[in-house]
Amino acid sequence: MRKKGVIVTAFFGFILLSSTIMIAFSGFNPENESTEVTVTGTPADNFPDEQRSQFCGTGNAKSTNYVKEYSIPTPCTNPLAIVSDYDGNVWFTETNTGKVAKFDPKTETFYEYDNPMWPPGGRSMMWGIDYAPDGSVWFTDESYDSVWKFSTIDETYDRLSYPSEGDSLPQKLRIDGSQIIINDFTGNKLTFLDPNQSGEDVNYLSIPSPVDDSVTADFAVDANDNVWFTNWLFQQGGVLVKFDQNGYRDSVANSNQQFLPLFDFIELYPLPVQLLTPNGAVVGSDGTIWLADTTSSSFFNFNPVTSEFVQYVTSEPMQSTYGNQTGIVKTPISRPYWVESDDQGRIIFNEQTANNISVMDPKLQTLVEYHVPSKNPYWADCDPGTGNMISDCGIAQIFDFTVDGEKIWFTEWVENNIGVVDTTVPLPVEIQLDSQSLMITPGDSQEFDFVVSSLSQKDLMGVSLILSSTHDFLNVSLIDNTPESFQLDSDAPRPISISINVSEDAIPGTYKILLGAQLSDVAISKYVTVTIV
Repeated sequence: MRKKGVIVTAFFGFILLSSTIMIAFSGFNPENESTEVTVTGTPADNFPDEQRSQFCGTGNAKSTNYVKEYSIPTPCTNPLAIVSDYDGNVWFTETNTGKVAKFDPKTETFYEYDNPMWPPGGRSMMWGIDYAPDGSVWFTDESYDSVWKFSTIDETYDRLSYPSEGDSLPQKLRIDGSQIIINDFTGNKLTFLDPNQSGEDVNYLSIPSPVDDSVTADFAVDANDNVWFTNWLFQQGGVLVKFDQNGYRDSVANSNQQFLPLFDFIELYPLPVQLLTPNGAVVGSDGTIWLADTTSSSFFNFNPVTSEFVQYVTSEPMQSTYGNQTGIVKTPISRPYWVESDDQGRIIFNEQTANNISVMDPKLQTLVEYHVPSKNPYWADCDPGTGNMISDCGIAQIFDFTVDGEKIWFTEWVENNIGVVDTTVPLPVEIQLDSQSLMITPGDSQEFDFVVSSLSQKDLMGVSLILSSTHDFLNVSLIDNTPESFQLDSDAPRPISISINVSEDAIPGTYKILLGAQLSDVAISKYVTVTIV
């Protein structure tokens, strides 16, 4: 197989420590005679013994009040893309086996379907998956430049060759009416496919992206069938692209040309300088576009009417996710990765290096971050120097999720689990703001009050305050010697006073700060809109 792992790692920011970047997807090297491999007859054989804990998992499935995990029966499958069907079954890909698997939540049973066309020992990152009305599961395969169709009716696979010129990487996949849309991350194009085709000879419509030498990231389709996606250069910025696919197709149909100039059907919007790695994209219920930035703790909202971006921030990752035993992590970030929306208009995203699944309500301006309990210490700075890994430290590499009503299903790539967040479970804390917004001038400061109240019948231990801002010139600090961590009594709400300080060099505009409370298994916060005038 072709080794695209270094490219993928560099772009996506898989991990915290540079020492693990080169092995993140390299796996077993048969030329290294010193590598010991204990043959087990399982997918774990794709890794040498010394890497199995890192890639195959370090413990049993765990649960919290909000999250329940399930261990996949086959070891070391590396689950990745995930989707639910109309009956509530959950389907996911296994990057270390080439299989599609199903989980039935009613019986809590796994079914794994052998792929006879998969090469022995083959591995591939399968980022995209969707479920079709005819009962088929479609997914992408970056190692072999393929799009796969799995029939859930007769349990057979069909491989379609993906059009590759140079270094293609078919990534996210969406069934959109009578077509399938795929972004080619490194091939810098969008591809449209008729799902009724089969076999090797497949007709595709590929639309080259308007920015040369960039990558083409995730995409979203709005109510008018416009396709929104980003083109960007790694840590150098890029553009948000609006592609009028209906206008393009109509013009091609009414002309004698097979292809027309792309710029006649696109609009480009420069990305903010703070937005460097926009991977996830989704259209909200109000028609605005949401983008997740994987090299920061931020996600962004874009309003097509005003052409304005607004930056939002997550809470800071808990130390258990990055460890920092050596002090190498100076500024921990959460890395929002993919983003979706649900039927309530909420925005859902995964925070890769915070080990969270997060739910943001644009109408209420609230953020709930559900902490996933399983952690793999080999993906963080969890070794105190003795060679013994610290327990409850690390990340599970939550690379994908799917929304099914009030449930959010997700995969844990290096813990061999899938899990589910139940958003109907009552939250233990409520945040009450003194105001939803304020105005302030550069060089000025204002006091602001909010209250943290317990909704639980018992006292809550180890509650930590969340005080996050999006920019260095917008600082939030506690006043009146308020402790950052405390016990929250069930019958005694905790008033919090903060100071919001704006430096002299602040740029006028609209900004968000996040105020809330972090518990061990969930964080509850609200956004305050700060207008610098």
